[in-house]
Amino acid sequence: MLSLLSTLGGLLISGLPKLLEYFQDRQDKAHELALARMQGEIQAQMMREGFLAQQRVEEIRTDQVAMQTDAQMTVAALEHDQKVLDRASTWVANYVGTVRPTVTYIFVLELVAINVYMMYWALSQDNLITSMDHIKIFADVIFSSDEMAMLGGIIGFWFGSRNWNKK
Repeated sequence: MLSLLSTLGGLLISGLPKLLEYFQDRQDKAHELALARMQGEIQAQMMREGFLAQQRVEEIRTDQVAMQTDAQMTVAALEHDQKVLDRASTWVANYVGTVRPTVTYIFVLELVAINVYMMYWALSQDNLITSMDHIKIFADVIFSSDEMAMLGGIIGFWFGSRNWNKK
């Protein structure tokens, strides 16, 4: 009888934290609901007084200042490069003009070489690809989203801004 009562008492006591947690959760949710109502009332009052419109105007001004600053920094960097290249020898100016395209060619050729090797390896394994599902899975490995993002960034860099600079 004592073991039955101690077992029942243990079960009840073990449930006590859950019971307390339930009441605490209800109290927390009531508090959060009261805060949400107050925030909604404050936002409605601010909208009536036009503060949100003013906040949006300030955000737009901040974005414009950031864009102007970025444009000024780009112009300053290009002017600095031009001053340096004016004093440099011809081969240095030619080399500077080929650095970014050379890095791009190396990166793209590396991607092509790795993908061709992986495709060759996959196709040379007799038991690796046995269905179209396997081809799809292996293509996702070869042409991963990270790799396509890098390639998209390169293409966007070289060809994406061409219409922006036309006058």
